[in-house]
Amino acid sequence: MVIDQAIINRAGRVLIARKAVLDEYMIESLKKMGVPGIYIREGEEEPEDEEKAPQVPKAIQEKYEKVKVEDPAKVKLSDSVRKRVAEGLKFLYQEVDSESFTDTIKTVTGDLVKAIDDNSAIAVDISALKVSDEYTFKHSVDVAAMSMIVAKRYGFTDKQVYEIGISGLLHDIGKSQIPNELLNKAGRLTDEEFALMKQHSVFGYRILMPKEELSNDIKMGVLQHHEKINGRGYPLGVDMKQLNLFARVISISDIYDALVTERPYKKPFSPRDAVEMIMSMTSELDIDVMRCFMESVILYPVGTDVALSNGETARVIENSPLSMLRPKVMGLTTGRIYDLANDLGCANVIIL
Repeated sequence: MVIDQAIINRAGRVLIARKAVLDEYMIESLKKMGVPGIYIREGEEEPEDEEKAPQVPKAIQEKYEKVKVEDPAKVKLSDSVRKRVAEGLKFLYQEVDSESFTDTIKTVTGDLVKAIDDNSAIAVDISALKVSDEYTFKHSVDVAAMSMIVAKRYGFTDKQVYEIGISGLLHDIGKSQIPNELLNKAGRLTDEEFALMKQHSVFGYRILMPKEELSNDIKMGVLQHHEKINGRGYPLGVDMKQLNLFARVISISDIYDALVTERPYKKPFSPRDAVEMIMSMTSELDIDVMRCFMESVILYPVGTDVALSNGETARVIENSPLSMLRPKVMGLTTGRIYDLANDLGCANVIIL
């Protein structure tokens, strides 16, 4: 059955998205929540009004096709891979003591590695990665995919890229030990609640510690992903000298994805604002990893329409890995090309 309504909790969190295909897990969860009934879809789907793309004069469209430069290859996940990854992560969070835990995480990570290798991906657009409406699973895949791409650019071996994918997917596994009412609390956490929440990385490390098939780097990435190079992170307050490289990579991916994602207790930041916040954290984050991150994440994919501060709507024609916030764009009414990164005449023009 296809559900014809979104199931949203009191905190405004989407638990089941409209148009999702119901499975036994969803149905049992609805029963446990006390939902007495739902609407399902029957008959033919009614056409929805699609947002109309801006009308572009033919001459400008032809010019755009000539000057655009395609983005570097990005991570792409097929529908079947998305489903396998989401189901695999759901199992891992529910069955942390299962004998098949390690085999499952290796299979899920293998799917991500294959998606990267099949596309020769060297960049990531997280808006295109969505595997689930469930925040925990989506966030885990986003962090893993970004961490793997950043690790490749940093110079990790293939084995290390694979292992940081495992660590990224499991970085929040300790939250499986945190009560749901605390994870989903819409208001500010009390000091006691926040102290418990900060222990999730320790809980995750303890879950993985007895699993001898997983390397120490994987486990330390999970334990230390909230630590900072200045020693002001948690749970142990270690500094750069003791901070594992896996954790330094995962930390930036984790911060970025958390900032741009809407949660019950906060509105999402724009990708631009999130990147600027990360750029301001040079005393907390590894600067070399930050540089690799900036060169790997695409904020405005080629073909994206953006609003400029001068009032014109423009379309992205080329990205620069060194200037992710200021791509080259073309005005859709004037045909003017704005090289936001290199043209001093465009210094006062920004993407809104």
